Amino acid sequence: MKKRGAAFAAVCGGILLAINGCGPKGSITAADNTKESIEWKTVVSIKDEGVPLSSKPEGKSVKKPQASGTVTFRSNSVTLDASNASHGYVMVQYTGNASRIKVQVIKNGGETYTYDLNARSAYEVFPLTEGNGTYTVRVLEQVQGTQYAIKSSNQIPVKLVNEFEPFLYPNQYVNFTSESAVVKKGAELAAPAADSLAVVNNVYNYVVNNFTYDTALANSVQTGYLPNVDQVLAKKKGICFDYAAVMTAMLRSQGIPTKLVVGYTGSLYHAWVNVYIEGQGWVDNIIYFDGNDWKLMDPTFASSGANDPAIRDYITNSSNYKGKYTY
Repeated sequence: MKKRGAAFAAVCGGILLAINGCGPKGSITAADNTKESIEWKTVVSIKDEGVPLSSKPEGKSVKKPQASGTVTFRSNSVTLDASNASHGYVMVQYTGNASRIKVQVIKNGGETYTYDLNARSAYEVFPLTEGNGTYTVRVLEQVQGTQYAIKSSNQIPVKLVNEFEPFLYPNQYVNFTSESAVVKKGAELAAPAADSLAVVNNVYNYVVNNFTYDTALANSVQTGYLPNVDQVLAKKKGICFDYAAVMTAMLRSQGIPTKLVVGYTGSLYHAWVNVYIEGQGWVDNIIYFDGNDWKLMDPTFASSGANDPAIRDYITNSSNYKGKYTY
C-alpha cells in the first residue's frame, strides 16, 4: 500500500510528528567498530497529537522476537539489535535517565515511523514494514516539550527472508506471546477451520459478533495508548485500534500474514486489517466473504453497525478508505 506525506501518525496512542532537523556532532560505535557521524546539537521537533477515535460513520507456531546479539550498535545508553532485520524487525534497549524516548524507523525514500519507547533496560520490538532496502533507526531523548535530541542513528540494510515476515511477528502495536489468551482463543477459533480463509472468517465473525465499541475509553484515552490484546479480549470492548490489534494477533499467531493498517475513513482516523490468503494474495480491507468475493474487513464498523445496511454500504465502498501506515 502506498503511503504519502512526511509526518507519521500512529493510531490510538501513536505519534504525529514533524521533523524539522537532525542535529550536529558526535559518533557512535557499531559492533564491528565502524563509526557513523551523528549530529547532536540541533534538536528534532516531535509534536504529539490526540488519539484518533473513529467508531462508526454516524496455535500455529507463535514467532518470538529475539535480540540475538550478532548485529548490534551501541551508543549513549542505547543498544540497537538488528540481528533479525531479515525477519522484519529490530529491537531497541535504552538504559538512560530521560523520561521520554522516541524511536524513528525510516526507509530511504519512504515514511518516518515514530514510536514511544516505553521500556527501560529491556528490549522493545519495532517492525520494518516497508520491504527490502536501507532503513535508518534513530533513538531520541526528550529535551523539553516537543524538542528531542538524537542519541543514536544507524543505517540497517534489509533483505527479508520473505515479504511476510514483518506481518507474522508481534511488535509494539500487536503485542502477544505463545501464552497470551488472545493466541489461545485464536487457536480455538482456527481448530475447526479447513483452510486459512476459514480461519479468517472464524476470527472475524467472533470479533464483530462479540465486541462492542468502548465509548468511555474513546472519550478518555490519552496519547501513548497501546492495546493490551488480552485485556481487550477479556472485556470484549475496545476502540478501533483494539479491534484491529486483537484480530491481527489472532491471525498472526495462526501463521496467517496480517497487516494492521492505519489511515482514514473520510476525515476520521481509523485502523483496519489486511490479510494474505494463499492463492489470492493480499486481500485489502476485507469484511466478509459472500461466496464469491471478500469485502472490506473493518471490524469496528461492522460490529458497531450490527448489520445496518447503511453501515455495510459504507464499509464495502473502498473509496471511503485511505491507508497511510502499516504495522
